[in-house]
Amino acid sequence: MSNKKTKKLTPTQQEYKMFAKQRVPKRPVLLNSIRAFIAGGIICTIGQGLQWMFMTYFGFSEVTAGNPTVAVLIIAAVLLTGFGVYDHISQWAGAGTAVPVTGFANTIASAAIEHRTEGYVLGVGGNMFKLAGSVIAYGVFSAFVVALIKIIIKALGGI
Repeated sequence: MSNKKTKKLTPTQQEYKMFAKQRVPKRPVLLNSIRAFIAGGIICTIGQGLQWMFMTYFGFSEVTAGNPTVAVLIIAAVLLTGFGVYDHISQWAGAGTAVPVTGFANTIASAAIEHRTEGYVLGVGGNMFKLAGSVIAYGVFSAFVVALIKIIIKALGGI
């Protein structure tokens, strides 16, 4: 809250604000960061193991092994979300589960599960991308901007 808004508060409101501020529990930032690092690292290590498995046992190249790896991670995240396990992992790990592709799959699957009672078209289809829609929109826009920059640099004789 800025000073301008604080000045409009009555002395009783300011006193209550200070009282409430003292009672707010402190967040364990370091512990949360460590948990997020561990969870995100485990998810990425599993992904790396899957990629290695696809390259070793199924003859994929390093470039082509990425697609089935991502597909398996997405399917696993959707199944874990459906069984209610991913929510418990996310509560413990925090942002560590939100960053990899599994977090995106969890967002879409949980919205679809939540709105399934409203029907497939208006419920699942209409609400599935409410949270993930902004990620898709900004991701596509960012990719477009990066592609334009690359084209301009290439046309000028760079890269």
